Amino acid sequence: MTSPQFIDTHCHLDESSFENDVEHVINSAREAGVITMLTIGTTRESSERAIALAEKFDTVFAAVGIQPNYVAEAKSGDWERILELAQHPRVIAIGETGLDKYWDYSSLELQADYFDRHIELSRETGKPFIVHNREADTEIVKQLQGQAKQGQLQGVMHSFCADQKTAEACLELGLYISFAGMVTFKRNEELRTIAQKIPAEKLLIETDSPYLSPHPMRGKRNEPARVALTAQVLADVREVSLEELASQTTRNAKGLFNIPE
Repeated sequence: MTSPQFIDTHCHLDESSFENDVEHVINSAREAGVITMLTIGTTRESSERAIALAEKFDTVFAAVGIQPNYVAEAKSGDWERILELAQHPRVIAIGETGLDKYWDYSSLELQADYFDRHIELSRETGKPFIVHNREADTEIVKQLQGQAKQGQLQGVMHSFCADQKTAEACLELGLYISFAGMVTFKRNEELRTIAQKIPAEKLLIETDSPYLSPHPMRGKRNEPARVALTAQVLADVREVSLEELASQTTRNAKGLFNIPE
């Protein structure tokens, strides 16, 4: 039997904690069966760094955008630059975008404005959008439902940690649901129950590294190789083999992000 192959659909390889060993981190991921990594932009500069990494490493692709906690810091010309970067052939997604009510870095109104911009850019480019949600379940679902009236949505709820009702609403809109290391934490039984019920064809996995390192590596710097730990927990709660879980989520990621073979 061949070893399972994974796609880490959300990591931040341009973060400073990787600057001294990013090549080693990417090679370690390959050795762990991670065939593709999607590194996510959070600002104009971060998006540019993400593309540079995608140009350098053939297993890395990029997403470009301005994350909700950074929209208040966006300078004149930053969004226009994102529009340009979105056309790059190594860019396969838009974001991350969304709403964050936990941190008070940007007004909710400004976050919502940028959320709309990213979704519209997703439609224009045909590249899916990546949603960041922190304590804004109701507002995000409402905004997505409004956008769905203007055209079909193509995207993913990244690092999902909301409730069953939110999951169902997002699935009804055609979105994918992605789980990160939080689903492995011992106290998150409710989240594992939700993960158990996600339709197989809508399930994705990610690390959100260097953050959210899964159990038993919680508290340490996360990296893409550890997506296998999250995959194993999901396989267990869904009562399928790791190979089946890996195959399904890899197939889903390739389909959503149009990742070339």
